[in-house]
Amino acid sequence: MWPLSGTGLRFRRYRFSRSRFALLSFRLAFTLQATDWPQFLGPARDGSTADPIGDSWPSDGAPTVWEARVGEGFSSPVVAEGTAFLFHRRGDKEQVGAWAAATGVERWTASFPTDYSDDQGSGDGPKSTPAVAGGRLFALSPSGVLRALSIRDGARLWEVDLVRRFEAVRGFFGFATSPLVVGDRVVVQVGGPGASTVAFAAADGRVLWKSGSDEAGYGSPVPWVREGRTRVLAFNRSGAVAHDLEDGREVFRFPWRSRMHASVNAAAPRVDSTGLFLTASYGTGAAWIRPDGASGSVVWSGDDILSAHFATPVEWEGFLYGFHGRHESGPSFRCVDRATGKVRWSVEDVGSGSVVRVGGQLLVLSESGEMRVFVANPERAVERTRFQACGTGARMVPAVSEGLLWVRDRSRLTCRRLPVPTAKP
Repeated sequence: MWPLSGTGLRFRRYRFSRSRFALLSFRLAFTLQATDWPQFLGPARDGSTADPIGDSWPSDGAPTVWEARVGEGFSSPVVAEGTAFLFHRRGDKEQVGAWAAATGVERWTASFPTDYSDDQGSGDGPKSTPAVAGGRLFALSPSGVLRALSIRDGARLWEVDLVRRFEAVRGFFGFATSPLVVGDRVVVQVGGPGASTVAFAAADGRVLWKSGSDEAGYGSPVPWVREGRTRVLAFNRSGAVAHDLEDGREVFRFPWRSRMHASVNAAAPRVDSTGLFLTASYGTGAAWIRPDGASGSVVWSGDDILSAHFATPVEWEGFLYGFHGRHESGPSFRCVDRATGKVRWSVEDVGSGSVVRVGGQLLVLSESGEMRVFVANPERAVERTRFQACGTGARMVPAVSEGLLWVRDRSRLTCRRLPVPTAKP
C-alpha cells in the first residue's frame, strides 16, 4: 500500500519509521490527554486508567454529579476533550449524545433512522462502544453501519455499510465489535469474505486494507507491538489473529474457540511484550500464550480458571482480575496468577458484570447496577465499599476520567464523583 521507492535499506528504514509513527500516533491519540477515557476499555484499551483516586470512600460510595435520560443499548460511555458521549437508541432512531463531562449540559444529539431488530431478543440498541480521536467519533450500529461524526456538533462526516460493502454477517446479536483507532486508521472486525478485519482511513472512510475470512464474533481488536512493529490483534470466532497495521498481512494466528457454533468470543485479548491472554466461555476456557513467530505455545490453559463470558479481565502487577463463568449461571469474580494460571481467590456473590482498574483499585459493576470496590490484592479479596451506582441492566464498561465515574443502565447515564486522593506530606 505504501510507496516502495529507494534502496532496500531505505525501504527498511521507511517501514520502521511508519511503524514507530503508528505506535506514537496511537499513544498521542489516547494518552495526550491522559485522563480521557476515549474508547472501549479506556485509554490503553486494557480496562485501566492512570487517573489517581482516593481509597477512602464516603458512606454513599460515590455521590451523583448529574444524570441524563437515555435510550436502550449496551454501548459503554466514552469521555474525551471535556465531553461524555453515549451511543443509544430511542424508538426508531439510533442516537449519539454528547454532554459536558463535568456538568451534564447537553451539547448535541445526532440521530439516524434504524429498523434493526435483534434475532435473540437481547435488545435492539447498540452494543458497540464508539471511539474518539482526532476530532471524530466512530460508531458502529448493530445493523453494521460504521459512521464518523464530528465531536464538535455531531455532523456526519462519512459512513460505510459493512453488510452491503463486504457481505458481512451480523451474527446472533448484531454487530458488537468496538472500533479501534490507531494513527490515521480505524480498524473494525467486520467478518465478511476476505474482510474479516478491515482498516478504514479515519479522515474519509476509504478502505486501506482488508484481510482474512474469519467470522467476526463479538470481540474488539487491540493494538499489539511485536518486534518493533504495530499489529492489530483480533479475537474472532476462530481465535486470535494479528494483522500488520500497515498493509493488513496476517502475521500471527492462534486457534481458540468454542466447539459449538452458538457461542461467542467476546472478551478482548490482553497482550504485552511477553505474550497474550485469551478467555472465552462455552467450554473453551482461558489460556496464556507465548508467541513464537506466526503462532505460539500454551503456557497454561483450562476452563476452570478464568472463563469470561463477555467481560474483559484487567491486570495489576502480574495478576488477572475478572469474571469466571456464564453470565446466566451466576459467575464468580476471581484473581488469577498470570504466570501460572493458579486461582488465588474467588468471590461467588458478585453476579455478572464488568470491571475496570483505577490504580490499585478494582471497580466491579454488576448487571444489577451495584458497584463493589476491591483492592487489587492477590493474597485475599479485600472489599472497600459497595453502593448502587445505577439501575438494572448495566451490562457495560464504566468510564473513569478526572475523578469522575460514568455508568449507564436501561434508561439513564449517570456521572458520579470518585474519592479524591489524599495529598502526600
